[in-house]
This record gives sequence, C-alpha cells and structure tokens, in this order.
Amino acid sequence: MRSLFHIAALACILFISPMKSVLAQQTTYEAEFGVLANGANIQNCTTCSGAKMVGNLGGTTNGSQVNTVNVNTAGTYNLTIYYATNDPRSLFLKVNNSTSVELPCFPSGGWSTVAAVTTIVTLNQGNNMIRLDNSSGWAPNVDKLEISPLDAAVKTINFGTGNRIAYNLSTGKYDVYFNNTKTIIDAYASAKANATNSSTGYTTRTYAAVAINDGFGAGTKHTISMSGNGLIPMQQVFYVYNSRNYFYTEVILNGAGANSYYMSPLVSTNSKLPFSGDLKALYVPFDNDTFIRYDAKSLSSAVNTTSAEVSAIYDNNSRNGLVFGSIEHSDWKTGIKINGTGTNLNALEIFGGFVEEQTTRDKRGHGWVGVGTSTAKSPKMLVGYFNDWREGMEEYGKSNSIAESRYIFSWTQPTPFGWNSWGAIQSNLSLTNAKGVVDFVNTSLKGYRNGNTAYIDLDSYWDNLNDSQLKEFADYCKSKGLKPGIYWAPFVDWSKTSRTVEGSSVNYTEIWTKQNGAYHDLDGCRAIDPTHPATKQRIAYMIGRFKTAGFEMIKIDFIGHAAIEADSYYDPSVHTGMQAFRKGMEYLTDQLEGKMLVYAAISPNLATGRYAHTRRIACDAYSAIGETQYTLNSTNYGWWQTYIYNYIDGDHLVLKNESLGANKARVTSGVVNGTLIAGDDFSTTGQWSGRAQTLFQNQDVLDIARNGVAFRPVEGNTGQGASELFTRQIGGYFYLAVLNYGSSAKSYTIDMNRIGLNPSQNYSVKELYSGNNSSASGTLTANLGAADAAIYRFDLGGSSQASNIPERKIIPETPKEFLPFPNPVIDWLKLNSETVISSAKLTSLRTGQIVQTVTHVNSKNLELNMKDYQDPFYVLTVTGSDGVVKTYKIIKN
Repeated sequence: MRSLFHIAALACILFISPMKSVLAQQTTYEAEFGVLANGANIQNCTTCSGAKMVGNLGGTTNGSQVNTVNVNTAGTYNLTIYYATNDPRSLFLKVNNSTSVELPCFPSGGWSTVAAVTTIVTLNQGNNMIRLDNSSGWAPNVDKLEISPLDAAVKTINFGTGNRIAYNLSTGKYDVYFNNTKTIIDAYASAKANATNSSTGYTTRTYAAVAINDGFGAGTKHTISMSGNGLIPMQQVFYVYNSRNYFYTEVILNGAGANSYYMSPLVSTNSKLPFSGDLKALYVPFDNDTFIRYDAKSLSSAVNTTSAEVSAIYDNNSRNGLVFGSIEHSDWKTGIKINGTGTNLNALEIFGGFVEEQTTRDKRGHGWVGVGTSTAKSPKMLVGYFNDWREGMEEYGKSNSIAESRYIFSWTQPTPFGWNSWGAIQSNLSLTNAKGVVDFVNTSLKGYRNGNTAYIDLDSYWDNLNDSQLKEFADYCKSKGLKPGIYWAPFVDWSKTSRTVEGSSVNYTEIWTKQNGAYHDLDGCRAIDPTHPATKQRIAYMIGRFKTAGFEMIKIDFIGHAAIEADSYYDPSVHTGMQAFRKGMEYLTDQLEGKMLVYAAISPNLATGRYAHTRRIACDAYSAIGETQYTLNSTNYGWWQTYIYNYIDGDHLVLKNESLGANKARVTSGVVNGTLIAGDDFSTTGQWSGRAQTLFQNQDVLDIARNGVAFRPVEGNTGQGASELFTRQIGGYFYLAVLNYGSSAKSYTIDMNRIGLNPSQNYSVKELYSGNNSSASGTLTANLGAADAAIYRFDLGGSSQASNIPERKIIPETPKEFLPFPNPVIDWLKLNSETVISSAKLTSLRTGQIVQTVTHVNSKNLELNMKDYQDPFYVLTVTGSDGVVKTYKIIKN
C-alpha cells in the first residue's frame, strides 16, 4: 500500500492519545464596552451577557463598534461573536489594519435569542482593534466577543469561503463550520466488522495532506490515519476543492479482518442547523418501485427517517440548506439517518450498509464489503451547505456523474420523442395495432419529431409477436422514418415455474435469488441472480433476438431486483446487492454493443446512471390528474437526476378521455421532466387522437422538450405532494409551468422574485397552450381551471433558440460510425462499425506513448484487451477503410 507520507505531502502531524491540551483561558469582551459610532447604540437584552447588546450596526449610516482585545502572544486565535437577528444578515470584521471580511450570520431565532459565529483571526502581541460594521446593509445586534487560542490538537481543514472542518487529533472527533457557524458537532467515523471500530477508540492518530487534481478539479486530500488499542487500522479522508462550499469524505479500514457491513465517515448526535424557518428533511427513495413517493418531512415536529443515498435539510423560505449523499454506488447502499426537531438534530448519520424493506426491498442485512481482502472502503460522501438547497442537489447530481462515469456509450443524438404500448394497448398488443400506431404517427403526427424521427416502443406482451413479426414491425418503423423499440426485464422471472432458462441448459430453479432461504418475489415476479452464467446466457440470447430484429431502443424494467442483498451469489467475488447489480448491468450493456438507446423504467435512482440514457422518474402513470401529481412528486424532489442521466422521463403521456386541462397537465409533466413519450392507442380513433394532434404538435411546447433538461421546483414544502410551479431557463426564454391538481378552478398570483425573475422588469409573456400574449412585472396572475395546466414563456431578450444552451447540445443525427464500448472500460474494449475498420491505435493521454496498435483489421468488429493498463485516460484512434479517422477519449476503470 502506498504510504501517505510521500514527497507530495503538504503537512504531517502526529498525535498520540491520551494527551492533555493546555489552553489559556478564553477572554470575553462585552460589545457594549466598545467604542460605538455612526448611530450604533446600546440596547436592552435580558438573555444577553450583561443584559445588554449593541444594535443599529451597519445600515444607512454604517453604525460600527470597535473593541480592543489583548493577547500575550502573537498568533492565530478563535474569535467567537455572539449575535441576535431575526433574518439573515452579515457582519463585516476588520482586525487591526487588515481588509474587512464578511461573516454571514444565520437567523438566531429572534432579537432576544443569541447565536454565535466563529472565525480564526491573526492577532498581534498586546492590544488589537476589532471593528464590526456593515456598509452594504443592516448587521445583526452583537452581544459579546470571545477570544481563545487554537487547540494544538485541532487540525483545521478549510474549504470554500468561511467553511472549515476542525478535526481533533486527540479525540478522533470533528466539527464542521459552514459560514463560520458550527453546524455538525462532535462527528466521528465508525465501521462495523466482527467488532465496531470507531475513530474515537484509537490511541494514535496522524494527519497528512497532499495536493490532488482529478475529475472534480484541483484540491487537497486530507487523511487522518488511526491505529492502536487492538482495532483495525482506520483512515478518514476529506477531499476539499478550490472554491467549493462542500467536501467529500470516506472512511477506510486497512488490515486483517477489514471487511465490513457498515461504514460511516460521519456520525453526530449533536448538530445544529445554521438556519431556521420552514424546515424540511427530505426522504429520497432507493428506487421508483411500488408507487413510492419522495417526502419533504416537516421538522416542526419530531422527524426520525432514513433516506436512501441522499438527503437535504433546508428552510423552504430562504432555501438555505444542507445536502448529504453518496456519490459511489458500486458496492454499497447508502443511508442518511436524520433524527431531530426544529434546528436541533439528535442524530445525523451518513453510512454505507443501509437496508430497509420498505425502501431498499431487502429482507436481510447488507452484504459485506472487502471480503477476501485486507481493505474495506465506505462510499465517498458529499457534505455541503448551499444558499439554495436546489443548487446543492444539482451539484450532488453532477458529482455522481464525475465520481462514477458512465459505462454505457455516450448519447449524442437529439432528445428522444416517442410512443409506448403500455400506456393503453398493454396486453392487447399485436402486429396489426402496432403498425396502426406507426401509421398514425407517420401521417397524423408529422410534427411530433426530434432529429427527424420518433421511437415506437413495444412494451410488455411484445412476445404476442413471433420473431418474424418483430422484424416486420421494426422494418415497418424504419420504412416510415421511425425507430423501433422493445422492452425486457432481464433480472426477473415472471413464470416462477421449473423449466429451462432460455439460451441455457440450466433450470430456472438454480438462478432464482434467495433472501433468508426464501425466493425474493416482488411486483409479481421473482428475482434472479445477475451473476449466474445461465442469467448471462439468457441475456445474450434475448438481446441477440432484439438486435437481429433490428430494434434501436430498449426499455429495461424491474432491474432493481438485481440489487437485492441475497443469501449468496454464483460469482464468489460478489457479496453485496450493489456488486451483483453492477456485474449484471455491465454484462447487459456489453451485449447491447452500443446499438440501442437504453431507457430504464423501475430501477435504482442513482446506481442506474452508469447504464441508461433515459430513466423514468417515478412508477407507472397514465392519464388522470392524480397520476400527473404523483409523477411530479418525484420530479419535485428528484429533478436533479437530469444531471446523472441524459434524460429523465415522466412515463407515457396518456390522454384518453380526460378533460383538456388534464391532458395539458399530463403533457406538461413530460415537458417538465425533459422527454415526451405518448401512450394512447393510436391504432383506433377517439378523443385522444384528435387531442394528440394538437398537443403533441405544439412546436412552442416541443421546443422545450427538445432541450431535454428537467425543470426546477419552485417550492420544496409539499410533503408527499408536488409543487404547482416549475421553472427552467433555456437560452433567451424563461419558462414557468403552472399545474392545478385540484378539482376546483384556482387563481395564482406568482411572485417574480420567488420564481427567479427580476421583479422590477417588465416581461413579454406568452402562454403556450392558448397562444395568448401578455406582459407582466412584479407578479404574474394565472387563472387555471380544475385539473389544468399552463406553460408561460417569458422573453428575456437575446437568443430565443430553445435548444441553444450548454446543458444540452443538440446535434443533427448522423449515420452510425465507430462505437467503442464499454466506456469506461475494465478489460475488453469493443468496436463495431457499419464500415470496415482498417487500423486502430491506443495512446496514453498521460505519457503520450502508443500502448497498442492493430493493423490490417479488415473487419467491422474489433476487440482490444485493456485489462492490464494502469493509466486512467487514453485516446483511441480508428482509421476506416475509406481513410476517415476518428478519435475517442477512453476511460479506464
């Protein structure tokens, strides 16, 4: 194992416990004893030290106070300022002749309730002048100042602006300060193997820091290494990056017996939220099965919940919030445990090893990580404070994409539009009605296209058609300029009967997954072992059928069954559900060979990101307004997954015989998520077919969907419901979706500032369903009928091209060329082409050296063995027989 004490180390400190830290006594200075100027005055405060405080600081005259503090020794000290304020304000701190520094102060809970903000200052020997004011606004009232020397045992790890981790090498605990406010208190790391290993139990702790530059940017890796007391050696690692107000952390066990079923880099029983107001703790499901909902739980009463993979705690009024979440999902299921009331958290625990039947579908404990090795590592976790919790969730989504790059090939085609048979036809699927839908889309929905095509997807009961009929359907789609899609659930058995596995000689009874000795049945189907050779043979056989028929899209379903914590797996190297899921999904992706758009239906929310281009945000939804509201609950609190997948989807948009308002709401739910998949039986004529010709050919609405990025919710206080307002800026337009889920008409007065617009600006506004034009300033009035929706487009000036923003680069569809996959690659990199490959070479991006060259290929297929390569990035150069040269960046896992 590589030593942490190498030449790149920036710092190293050793502490051996137990130890005593001798500190000088802290010194207190009452604010009212300072020199007050420019209108600052002394006010009564019964709860303050000395029953007095200083008010009228800052403001129009920039009221100020200056206190003289005295220290015997020059150096760095803790300065704690006790203040009171009912709303967010800032103090500007000037020490001697230094530049003023802003100290944001969260609401303390009222003008008679005192809170504290702590920062580190450099003081001279003798007298020092501490000035507090605010030249740009009102400051909070100030009660007192305290000066105390830094504890030599406490290592300070700074990140972002005004944020730091204070790790006590004597105790193995740490505090986290956001905006100089102590928020997470006395946190420690814990890992459970045959015994519990806690960071507080070791006798020796060392600190080292090293500069890093990785996918997250330039930063510093801080490592606390712990040993002694008969415990398995532990490391806690903190990753901090330039200008980011959040950090990543993980815990590692190294040594004999290091395998573990529970690992947490952050356990705290005493945390204090740095904000107050309409406080929410967000429950996020593990998957989108069983019509499960997200839940913004109110902290106005006691909350005790464990969220899957990620959570946010925030004030819906100011939107200030904390975000915690795992950004790695290859080995662990992660839980975020929150227990508390109001601003006080009695438990905050971020841990790998989460199982709970209602959430993860597991009926037994989490598997062990690190079996057969001497190392076990927790998931890497994000911990951060954000002025807007929605920005925090989006940063979390982006972090996932960086930490675990996609295994599936990159999707460079336009946002998919399409149709799916499960919306209405369902089990009545036939070649006749499938071709009837193709005819309707071809002749009556000519405007329903993106990239000059749309996908026509056969869902469950596609096996009503034989192989020759499947090919006939696929060919028929292509003859009309459309793309054929198919459906399959690769990790479940619907029959649950003893018989031979397709493509194999093995009986199904040998591949069914067991938990606690019983088969795992959920959703009417039975889980199968994704690591079993017969499962793989079945996958190869079925995908081979689909490719032979010519399908260009596949909807995969019920893949969460592959992530179950089983009693055992066929593959002896697999010991957890997420490891099994990864093995199964990688094999499935390999079999697809980069030839299909992959759409995931029921699936894990986060871990599926490496293997799918599009993912349905919730469970099944059809035509009713209640189903629209259900879908948008998942969008309201899971929209940030738009940064993990190419697209998220609101399921088939069924119109049926609902009211026009309900139809508009259903279409709007698709637009808000980012893609459009129709679902009515267009092989027959009814109200739905006429409405579809209007709604699915409204180019103003379709232009939004062509962008493919999900809208943000305006509010986060809807519990298990959904916000009625969602927004998205695209180029020179700002879009506002308004949905009324109720059974009565409703009038909305919408605050421009709240939705993210300038309240003093006058905007030209167009409602996209009616085509009505208007103007708005300060507020917008929207009158909606019962079960209705509207989409308002605000003209911001400048570019009005809906798709012309960097979040989704839309490029013309081109013929298939060379498709290297999987990328990232573990061992074998494969190339398929519709033209003959002449030669290929692989170059290390780090060294510039050519590591592999293949000439005289003269084939459309090639495999390159990259198993033993160590560098993380390569350039693949492929030359076709026509002389065309293509290059690709290849990521090596």
